[in-house]
Amino acid sequence: MKARIGVLPEGLRMFERLSGRELLAYTGRLRGLPGDEVDKRATQLLDVLDLAGSQHKLVIDYSTGMRKKIGLAAALLHNPEVLFLDEPFEGVDPVSAQTIRKVLERYTASGATVVFSSHVMELVESLCSWVAVMAGGRIRAHGTLAEVRGEAPSLQDAFLELVGMRGTTLSPSPAPSLTGVFVRLKLSLLRNGLKQSSGRKAVWITSLVVVALFAALQLLGLIALRGQAHVAALTVPLPVLLALGWAVMPLFFPSGDETLDPTRLVMLPLRPGPLVRALLVASLIGIGPGFTLVILIGSVIATAHGGAAFAVGVPAVALSLLLCLALARAVATANVRLLTSRRGRDLALLSGLLIAVGGQLVNLAMQKLNGAGLARLESVADVLRWVPPGSALDAVRAASEGAYGRAAAGLALTALAVAALLWWWQHSLTKLMTSPDSSTIGAASTKPTKAARGNGRGGLAALLPAGRTGAVMHRSLRYIWRDPKTKASWVSSLAVGALVPIVNAAQGTASVWFSVFAATMLGLQMYNQFGQDTSAFWMVLQTIGSTRDAYAELRARALALALIAVPYVTLVVTGTAVFTGKWWQWAEVLGLSLALLGALFATGALASVLAPYSIPQDSGFKNVAPGQGAIAWFGMLGALVGAILCAPLGALTIALHVGDAHGWLWILLPLGAAYGLLVAYVGLRMAAPRAAQ
Repeated sequence: MKARIGVLPEGLRMFERLSGRELLAYTGRLRGLPGDEVDKRATQLLDVLDLAGSQHKLVIDYSTGMRKKIGLAAALLHNPEVLFLDEPFEGVDPVSAQTIRKVLERYTASGATVVFSSHVMELVESLCSWVAVMAGGRIRAHGTLAEVRGEAPSLQDAFLELVGMRGTTLSPSPAPSLTGVFVRLKLSLLRNGLKQSSGRKAVWITSLVVVALFAALQLLGLIALRGQAHVAALTVPLPVLLALGWAVMPLFFPSGDETLDPTRLVMLPLRPGPLVRALLVASLIGIGPGFTLVILIGSVIATAHGGAAFAVGVPAVALSLLLCLALARAVATANVRLLTSRRGRDLALLSGLLIAVGGQLVNLAMQKLNGAGLARLESVADVLRWVPPGSALDAVRAASEGAYGRAAAGLALTALAVAALLWWWQHSLTKLMTSPDSSTIGAASTKPTKAARGNGRGGLAALLPAGRTGAVMHRSLRYIWRDPKTKASWVSSLAVGALVPIVNAAQGTASVWFSVFAATMLGLQMYNQFGQDTSAFWMVLQTIGSTRDAYAELRARALALALIAVPYVTLVVTGTAVFTGKWWQWAEVLGLSLALLGALFATGALASVLAPYSIPQDSGFKNVAPGQGAIAWFGMLGALVGAILCAPLGALTIALHVGDAHGWLWILLPLGAAYGLLVAYVGLRMAAPRAAQ
């Protein structure tokens, strides 16, 4: 059936990091058309739709009219018998609309059928020979244009009579509180996300319980430190670390707060001042703010001594929490357009490196701390007590010591920082809501970008297999390089995989086994494969009509990842063996790493079809759709299953060591490679039927 129809949905989400010609080339190959025929039809459609001059521009840089036309070209590429269009002329300029209209008239003249939805009755009257009126999910009338119109002077009048809307007027109502609106909006987004499935609700509740238990343990730990001589050396830097996390996490890690995206509000008549206050209050709702509040309260309890100190602790906690939330909002608002632009690739690359390096530095610092105690942090605390929100917690310490002037100064410094962040946030909101963005300016440029030149048949494409496998592999590899979010994830994984063995070697715990992290980090890239396609998955969905098609799609994606992962894992293991001088561990570690990589490919494919989640493309700082954050983390638990699948090889490794059969350890390399291939094959085969459904 899918081979006989073409679809152009209203949302028009496509693979935006492909050029127009590349999009058509991949669509044709995914549908099984011969390469020469795809090129021929793509050239004809690009010419007819007046896109030949823009065929090498990335789709993300297309205007609305150009996106409609390239979507129509993709729907027509395989010459379907029936074409389904959803509001094909909405938001399209007159020139593009006329072009699309001529193409559709030629298409129907050839004997094909076009079914399209529209709310513009004049357009329906001028194009359609058969009409159906739908309201409330039910067909109210259908037949020829004359039959549906009946005695009414126009189809518009007939439509209004059929749906019972003639003469309806709207009475004005008083404007509600903006803060209350956003609080209810936040709660509605959360509630509606959980309503979508009982499984999603169960995962969210599980995540809530886990975070609550973790927060409770942290609170008890901080309370247990009360009375320690150097406890402030921990509680002063702790809120600074929390604030840093709040600044980074909404940008590059999953978040379920859809109200974080200010671009959704640019067309609303909202004043920046009231909007900032409303969003700040709405930000208090969520698991993250609750966890932060618990940690801050625990820090005050651990630090404060005396009634005055606890009194200072109340505004200290409030100011610290507000600073964390305002910082997250201000950073996200200031960078949203950069992260959604082409330049966002560079920021994604930098952020991935910073996160990877920073994480290892924290790991190194914590290991040093375990051996020296809290006194080791005193020098750090002396610096951070002048950095908000550390200054707020230092005010609690100062009040405990009777230094009320220093306590007042610490609170004042934190309050000034909150005010500065709120001003920055409001300024960024004003600029965002009044300035044109790159989609308006960039669409006028006809110069093809360097990344988009070429038709996808040369270079790497020539080395890949023909047909669907090569097309999917090439598309996946291009997205790793072009898409900011995908690139950030890969850079972080590559950096962590290389840094973990180096950092541990620097600490004196040199072992080649630490290089297994490289296989773990890259194997996780197989998770949520279809979610990575975002709303463009509908284009892939049209080409999957059987279990065989689904298996071919998943296999090609795994092969694309393996092209990077296998050489990289081999390089890291070999480099670590050279760096540590423990060559005798090379074969066993590489064998176990390849087995783990295959196991993660298998569990990643299953998780992709059993627990998929959306990655919004209209937000530069959010990697999971609202209400699905818990699903994202829950799906990653499949990595534990992947590790368990490697238990047989792990048991064999231990047996060879215990039995003093070191001369046979080399056999783990071919066994690990073969085992990884077998497990990956089984996992892909198990995932294929579900993907086809």
